[in-house]
Amino acid sequence: AKEKWFRGPSDDGEIEHTMDFQISGSELNRGKFHDGVVHTFKAHYYDIVAEQRIVYTYEMYLDEERISVSLSTFELMAEGDRTKLTLHESGAFLDGFDTPESREQGTNHLLDALERSLNS
Repeated sequence: AKEKWFRGPSDDGEIEHTMDFQISGSELNRGKFHDGVVHTFKAHYYDIVAEQRIVYTYEMYLDEERISVSLSTFELMAEGDRTKLTLHESGAFLDGFDTPESREQGTNHLLDALERSLNS
């Protein structure tokens, strides 16, 4: 289901994607932009409670350079016939390669894609 809305970091096609969505599981998404730089997302799942929350950490890389490390929590709350999603994220942006503004823009893009996927 995630592949329906989550597009990894790539213009030129995905290089690698694996996902083991369970507690202690991990996810890897690696792709290349037209500039030749390989972008990598590595996640580790710590807590998954169906219809309540997902807690995970993730690292972002440009080629082999780690640019950020984040802790994310998705909370899900039933509201009538809808579900409210609340995202909490704390990030460490390393050596100026990434910024909170850039991460917010990327996260908003992914959340918009999730919404479109759920409404289609």
